[in-house]
Order: sequence, then C-alpha cells, then structure tokens
Amino acid sequence: MTALVSGSQPRDAAHAAPVAILTGASRRIGSAIARDLHALGWRLLLHYRSGPEAAALEAELNATRSGSAFTLQGDLADAGLPERIVSEAMARFGRIDALINNASSFYPTALDTLTAPQFDDLLTSNLRGPLFLAQACARHMGPGSSIVNLLDIHARKPMPGYVAYCAAKAALWSVTESLAVELAPRIRVNGVAPGRMIWGAGDNLDDAQKAAEQARIPMARLGGGDEVSRAVCFLVSEAAAYVNGAILPVDGGLRLA
Repeated sequence: MTALVSGSQPRDAAHAAPVAILTGASRRIGSAIARDLHALGWRLLLHYRSGPEAAALEAELNATRSGSAFTLQGDLADAGLPERIVSEAMARFGRIDALINNASSFYPTALDTLTAPQFDDLLTSNLRGPLFLAQACARHMGPGSSIVNLLDIHARKPMPGYVAYCAAKAALWSVTESLAVELAPRIRVNGVAPGRMIWGAGDNLDDAQKAAEQARIPMARLGGGDEVSRAVCFLVSEAAAYVNGAILPVDGGLRLA
C-alpha cells in the first residue's frame, strides 16, 4: 500500500479506493464522519441500528460516486453481527482499511435505579461490540490499516448518574491501548475522546441546565460532529502513520474544567 487517496489512506497496487467500516453511521456524529471520509475518496460500509436516515445517506453518497457506499442494519447485541459486517465488506469491496467504532448507547443510570439489562446494553454497544468488531476486522486488515474507537472524556472524568456508561467507555479506553500494542505494527489503534459535542437524546436537560453545561466548556460552545470527524479523518490518514495508542481529546478543554 503506497499511493494515496486525496492525501489520506494508502492504496494497494490496483489503486482501489480504501474501505472503512463505520458503525452508528446514519445520524449525528456518525453521518459527519461518513461524509468527510467519503469526500476524501473512501468507500464505506455504513452500519446502523435503526431509522430511515441510513438509506438517505447511502443514496446521497452513491449519487456522488456510484457504488462507493452501502448500508447494513444490525444490533450490536447480536453476537454474529461482527462477522456479518466483515463478510459483507469483503464481498463488496475485497478489503478493509479502517474500522471506526462510533455506535454508542448513552443514557443516565443512577446507582439506585441501575438494572442489569441497562448495564448489559451499555456495555454491549460501548465495549463488547467494538472489541469483537476489531477482532473480526483485524483478520482482514493489512499493513497501514487502522482502528479508531470513539471514547469520551468522561471515561476518565466520571459523570454522576452515568456509572454504567462511564465504566463501559473506560473499559474501551483500556481496550484501545491494549490493541495498539497487540496489533502493531500492522494495524494502528487510536481513540477520539469527545466532550460535550451535541445534546444527546438521553440528556433530558432544560434550557437553563443546557446553558450551565455549556458555560463549563472553556471554548464556551458545543463542539459538533465536524470536530470529531476531522479528528477521525486525521487518525486514519497517512499523516498519522506514527500515531498509535493515542487518545485524542476533542472537548474544547472540558476535561480541564
């Protein structure tokens, strides 16, 4: 793999565009990553759990470059999903150059009301799914490939009332560093740790609470999916060829507040 696609990922001798698997791709941060990678010349397998947005995104990307993106629906709770995703990617594109583990469940779980199903759901989407996707993809990834896990600054700065979510992201942080050692030098593994980027469906904050939360951020604003996407695009690019085991904070300085 020696040539480049739009200054991004190396390509093979046949000059085929590189391929990325992106989970949770249909909305919000996931769709921003999908559009930016696609604009850099990547072909994409777009995983999603539910909703009509995925089909619209697939059509949008393929209208720009035919056959460059396709969607695959599945729940990360399905133990067979990682192999199905990898099989589809290999059948369609014949290669895997990057895995971006973006899919994530996020909602509060106060200790006195935490249930086992909630704990299992948060660990499945934020830990088990990314780990076994990495396992399945790594078997097909060649030198110069990379894995990027979407983490959270609250993996290291826990939020009260989110014990299960924070625990899952902390475990994924450890997995990221472990795989960076285990899979090197063939595959680089890094993470992006956003702060308060967008208002989540599980936030349940009123306007006053949102204003107070935003005031805590040194940059005095929410980030948005574009900031996370730019970090991901850097980490899968040749410009980051010597970056391995790094966790890049994209939080406007919130981790320091």
